[in-house]
Amino acid sequence: MRIDKVKVYKFDELSEEAQEKAIEQLADVNVDCDWWESTYEDAAEVGIKLTEFDIGRGSYCRGNFTLDAEDVAKKIIDQHGACCPTHETATTFLAEFSRCKTEFERTDEYDPEYEEFKDNRLYDGMANEFRCLILEDYRIILEQEYGNLTGSEAIIETIKLNEYEFKEDGTQY
Repeated sequence: MRIDKVKVYKFDELSEEAQEKAIEQLADVNVDCDWWESTYEDAAEVGIKLTEFDIGRGSYCRGNFTLDAEDVAKKIIDQHGACCPTHETATTFLAEFSRCKTEFERTDEYDPEYEEFKDNRLYDGMANEFRCLILEDYRIILEQEYGNLTGSEAIIETIKLNEYEFKEDGTQY
C-alpha cells in the first residue's frame, strides 16, 4: 500500500499564477447548468416564450408572444426597471401604438363599436417589429449574463463560496 500526501490550498493561498490557472480551469463553473432559466422565466412572466438563443457567432434570440403586443409592453413596463433595455423598447412601442391608434380612430375606417385597430396590417407590422426588438433586448441580456457568469470575479466568488481546494500549481484537488 502506498499513501501520497498532497498539500492543498485555498484560493487565496495560491500564488497569482496559480490563481490564474485555477480561474482558467473553472471558466465554465457558473454556466455548466441551465444558467439562462431565470431569464426565460422572466420573459414568460411578461408574455414572451423564449424558444432558443445563440450568443456565439450566430448571435440571435428567438421566441413568440403569448399575449398581444400591447399587453406584453404593459407588463414589461410594470415589471422591469427603467434601466432595463426592455423597458425602453416597450415604452417606445406603446407611444407609437397610441399615436397610430389615435390616427386610425380619425379615419373613415374606424368603427367605435368594434375595436378594429388590432385587426389591421399596421398593428401586425408594429407588433412584429416590437417582438423582434424585444428578442434582441433579451439576446443582449443573455449575452451580458453569460459574460458576468464567466468573468473572473464571478468564478472567484464561486470558488470561495464552495471552498474549492487546489494543489500548489492551481489545479483543483
